[in-house]
Amino acid sequence: MNSVDVITLGCSKNLVDSETLITLFENNGYRCTHDSDNPQGEIVVINTCGFIQDAKEESIETILQFAQAKEEGRIKKLFVMGCLSQRYKKELEEEIPQVDKYYGKFDYKQLLKDLKESNSVSGCCSRHITTPKHYAYVKISEGCNRHCAYCAIPLITGKHVSRPQEEIIEEVKGLVKSGTTEFQIIAQELTYYGVDIDGKQHIAELIEQLADIPGVQWIRLHYAYPAHFPFNLLRVIREKENVCKYLDIALQHISDNMLTRMERHVSKSETYDLVERIRKEVPGIHLRTTLMVGFPGETEDDFEELMDFVKWAKFERMGAFAYSEEEGTPSACKYVDDVPQDVKDARLSRLMRLQQGISTEIQARKVGSVMKVVIDRVEGDYYVGRTQYCSPEVDPEVLVPVSSVRGGTLKIGAYYNMKITDSDEFDVYAQPAE
Repeated sequence: MNSVDVITLGCSKNLVDSETLITLFENNGYRCTHDSDNPQGEIVVINTCGFIQDAKEESIETILQFAQAKEEGRIKKLFVMGCLSQRYKKELEEEIPQVDKYYGKFDYKQLLKDLKESNSVSGCCSRHITTPKHYAYVKISEGCNRHCAYCAIPLITGKHVSRPQEEIIEEVKGLVKSGTTEFQIIAQELTYYGVDIDGKQHIAELIEQLADIPGVQWIRLHYAYPAHFPFNLLRVIREKENVCKYLDIALQHISDNMLTRMERHVSKSETYDLVERIRKEVPGIHLRTTLMVGFPGETEDDFEELMDFVKWAKFERMGAFAYSEEEGTPSACKYVDDVPQDVKDARLSRLMRLQQGISTEIQARKVGSVMKVVIDRVEGDYYVGRTQYCSPEVDPEVLVPVSSVRGGTLKIGAYYNMKITDSDEFDVYAQPAE
């Protein structure tokens, strides 16, 4: 009973929790694998996602799959943690009793004590990084105070709680010592960092301190919020060479009608001004955003405003999704989900086709330039890497033909100057610069 498979579903914030749990297991004598294609451990822990309907369905299907494996004797113990069980623990206990115990998003460390039937559990001062060694995710806070009408996250995670700066800095220093050079700074809403401590936004100060740590090559920022944006952060992005010229800021929509109904606390004109100011203060920055179509009450005029905004903004990275009603959220309580699914799908398709054309143009402009690239892996006939403008898993990649590397090989996790030779809708092709 000392082999454990940990299965992580959902976002990178969940991944950090899984990595913390794996380290706890390993420090107490267990052997762990993560997201194995063929789980063979005697104990399985599923870290669930409960953000939207598709994620909930995936989590439930995964639980049922391993519940059956337990019934068939292929595993001995099954535990469930994370967002889905945080929100629906009672219902899950009734519907899938084969699970030995359900934990929420914040009490999962109790799992090991329960398993050992003892309060004597060795602590952990580091994380077992499951990503390639050269990059890691660093979570700087939990929870969210924004309460957007469509979002269930505050119902699951509660209020925003910032980690102490000293703790984050020590974590990054420790990761650097173990060979990590690239850091994705993540939070449900990172621009709120510090407000819960003393009423002030401290994200710029934190990122500046992290950038000054020797050995940190790249820092990339995920999940900013447009209202009350801390503009002093732009100076840090502009001036610190190892802070990537990249910002992930979910805007969701642009029409005042939709922004008001979504309870985003920002207007159309403020959003246009924000995007313009970010681009002016950080020349060359790549913006990633997420947009939503089909929110209750969205008219054709609202959607056309959104299309016009995307044409104007020319986001380097953009994702979009159709509204899915989540029980208990303000929108589910206040509005009827009145946009037909076929209309949602058609709008989403139009929006993504528009973005595909924009992305094609942006990537084509990079041909001929020389860019710094980190190598993530080898895949077939290509080394696959990323520039500072590309976050792992979600963004375009740089494909370097193995045949173009003369007189040696490229090291995974190393940084090289690459000349961009070609592009397609999303990825670019490159070869070592002379």
